[in-house]
Amino acid sequence: MDTAEFDYALPETLIARDPIEPRDAARLLVARIGSEGVEHRTVRDLPDLLRPGDLLVLNRTRVIPARLLGTRPGGGAAEVLLVHPEPSGDDPRPRWVALIRGRVRPGMRIDLPEAQVEVLSCHPDGTRLIAFPDGCDVLALCDRIGRVPLPPYLGRADRAEDRERYQTVFGDRPGSVAAPTASLHFTSDLLDRLAARGVASARVELAIGPGTFKPVDTERVEDFRIHAEWCCCPAETVAAIAATRAAGRRVIAVGTTVVRTLQTAAAAGELNAWSGWTRCFLHPPHQLTTIDGLLTNFHLPRSSLLMLVACLTGTERLRAIYAAAIREQYRFFSYGDAMLVLPE
Repeated sequence: MDTAEFDYALPETLIARDPIEPRDAARLLVARIGSEGVEHRTVRDLPDLLRPGDLLVLNRTRVIPARLLGTRPGGGAAEVLLVHPEPSGDDPRPRWVALIRGRVRPGMRIDLPEAQVEVLSCHPDGTRLIAFPDGCDVLALCDRIGRVPLPPYLGRADRAEDRERYQTVFGDRPGSVAAPTASLHFTSDLLDRLAARGVASARVELAIGPGTFKPVDTERVEDFRIHAEWCCCPAETVAAIAATRAAGRRVIAVGTTVVRTLQTAAAAGELNAWSGWTRCFLHPPHQLTTIDGLLTNFHLPRSSLLMLVACLTGTERLRAIYAAAIREQYRFFSYGDAMLVLPE
């Protein structure tokens, strides 16, 4: 499949630079599988769009303030973006894979507020392995000195309010450097209203890495190698999905990260509890066997996320949906509006 099939022209004015308030006031484009039309609603209408017995599956990950600003030997500025922790092996120091802006070499030390890190190795993919001082609580350090790693396409520096707003209201497992953006629309009140409607919920975890923003840069979709991310599908979520399916109800994924987690856990043919690293790259003609519907934001051109959505809608239908969203001036990307794909 030609990657150019997933390109589209987006006016710069439709990129959402800031979130809408309240969260569930975001617009919601509703598309039915097998139908041609779309509905224009808001996220707060979800209780009216879902049915009692439906199951929402959410990604419980929480964003780390993973941008750490420091200085190099000699006084030059250094920016470290933490990606994920690495096993320490025989080294007692906490070790992380990171991206570091500018040229670095093994043995270089970078001074951060409250800590000094050492560059241990440089990898061909551009990442670096770094070590924090022995006994350092890295997540606590990030909470004190870190900056929110906003998506680069926002074109602005993070602000104090992004600490809360670029975070879901229910996330409780720190580990991501990007938010599960479909879940940013949920408020505590909306979750309560969904529960009162009889809509159940379950959780998975996928620690979103910076590779989520990397476009597919090969001419053929099939030649692209997606980034690896750690994920977990627990036994209680497997049981909830099985019970939902047995009752003839629908499983609705909230976000593409949920879909990747569930499809990874079902790679052997049947959904099972699973945790580990995934490189699950979903694109047509893959079939999404673990879900019936999807709530998701509008994604970057040529992105693996856009290709995943096409597995559910079909490529031509997805083009029509995005054309309608642009025509109706929906807001795009992480802080933007959402779309809900439901069975007919």
